[in-house]
This record gives sequence, C-alpha cells and structure tokens, in this order.
Amino acid sequence: MWKEEDNMLKASIEFDDFVEAFGFMSRVAIIAEKMEHHPNWSNVYNKVNIELTTHDAGNTITEKDRKLAKAIEDLLN
Repeated sequence: MWKEEDNMLKASIEFDDFVEAFGFMSRVAIIAEKMEHHPNWSNVYNKVNIELTTHDAGNTITEKDRKLAKAIEDLLN
C-alpha cells in the first residue's frame, strides 16, 4: 500500500463514495492527533491521498511515519 518516494511514505486509497472516504479521514485524524503526528493529505470525492514525513527531522521518513502508516493500514483491515 505504501511507497517510499521523495522522503515520504505515500498512499492513494479509493473508497466507494465521498462519505466513506471522509469517514476514513475522520478516523485517521483522531489517531494522528493522539500520536501528535499529522499527515499531508487530500481528498477528492472517493479518493484520499496521504503523504507522511517528519518535518522536525528534516522532512524525512522516521519511525513516527511508519507507526502512523501502520495504524492507517489497520483501519483498512
């Protein structure tokens, strides 16, 4: 699901409709806030694009990104 590119973990996820995509984003937002690590992301209709990188570490992939990526994957399973 995740690919490493430009010092980021990136994923593009497609849902059945906007409501499902937005509901997913709401669940991710709660997790991200608890982890104090927030994604760069966008949503157009049923697609959610996510980019994870750690700005405090010089915009590179860290364990924080990998943990959030795993938590996001767990929501989809």
